[in-house]
Amino acid sequence: MKRRDIIKYLSVTPLAGMVNLTDPSGQPSAKPTKKPKRDIIKELGIRTFINAAGTYTFMTASLMDEDVMDTIEYTGEHFMIMSEVQDKAGAKIAALCHAESAMVTAGCWSALVLGTAAVLTGKDKLKIGKLPDLSGFEKTEVIVQKAHNESYTHALTNAGIIPVVVETADELEKAISSKTAMLFFLNYQAPNGQIKHEEFVAISKKHGIPCMIDIAADIPPVENLWKYNDMGFDLVCVSGGKAMRGPQSAGILMGKKDLIDAARLNAPPNGGNIGRGMKVNKEEVLGMYVALEKYIKKDHAAEWKSWEDRVQVIVKEVSKIKGVKTEVTVPPIANHVPTLKISWTDQIKATPQEVHKKLQDGTPSIEVMTSPTTVNLTVFMLKPGEDKLVAKRLKEVLSSFA
Repeated sequence: MKRRDIIKYLSVTPLAGMVNLTDPSGQPSAKPTKKPKRDIIKELGIRTFINAAGTYTFMTASLMDEDVMDTIEYTGEHFMIMSEVQDKAGAKIAALCHAESAMVTAGCWSALVLGTAAVLTGKDKLKIGKLPDLSGFEKTEVIVQKAHNESYTHALTNAGIIPVVVETADELEKAISSKTAMLFFLNYQAPNGQIKHEEFVAISKKHGIPCMIDIAADIPPVENLWKYNDMGFDLVCVSGGKAMRGPQSAGILMGKKDLIDAARLNAPPNGGNIGRGMKVNKEEVLGMYVALEKYIKKDHAAEWKSWEDRVQVIVKEVSKIKGVKTEVTVPPIANHVPTLKISWTDQIKATPQEVHKKLQDGTPSIEVMTSPTTVNLTVFMLKPGEDKLVAKRLKEVLSSFA
């Protein structure tokens, strides 16, 4: 499964119940929710579901950790100067991630736009006021590998750049010119590109050209939060609302101090710039810092073991159905968590999409991902006890088609 896959059609079904359990591995607990003064979910008829799919944006990514929610609630009661909030939180984030500097952005896409803008304008306020109009700019091109030239390159073109596509290191060397502003690396496509990380960084250093990497959904492993800073990338962009369980609308841009300073000038609270609409409120900035800090300190080995155990709960149950086959894989980069693929023989008269629809329409409603031949699911967004509910429903649904 590629990160940030999109499903076009989602049905609407009733609100699902919750399980009252605790979880020692660091997963968000499903303790009884305080009854709200106004149940806006029920009032608007919005479907909630058990998330056995993953941290996809269209599914509202992850659920924020309790400490993050507490931070948001507490800081929402105080006025602050936004620049100081970014200064103080950014310094802590940078130290945790081995970067010279950092800022919280409006998601990873915003980090990509602001990082590109920083490279193009530096601290020149006249240039900052012109983006995405690059007329009069000497450097207007960003070089990207063919395998990396996906829809995310559009974040860079938002700043006005022209992408130059190459395949080999030799082509990259020849493509570099006085117009080259930056080199861009899309991390989850690293296995499909001919130029690997270290060589890519070395070429950028050789020519004195900044290089930026997108690692949006590439946490875990936790080490990726500092790996690419240590490797020498000048800018690193990451989503905050996925495995780290920060605010969904938050991300992090980190790297060289001069570039982060320039990105800050291209971003709110400053006006007259390309990033003015990419606002991140104080609650999100501070919530993102708390989420990052807590994620780094987590017992990741225990968390991984809990994921494997939950997958096996589902495997054990669905394997009781004749004709069902299961396979556990771990994607090499993006969404690097145990992923269960379920397939079946023609003894079960249903397509994966039909099984998916029945899971959506049931009680509790459950979301998974599908391919033409498999139902694919992860457990790292499940609340405690939901693995058993997913196993039970999968067995019921598959059996109903037998």
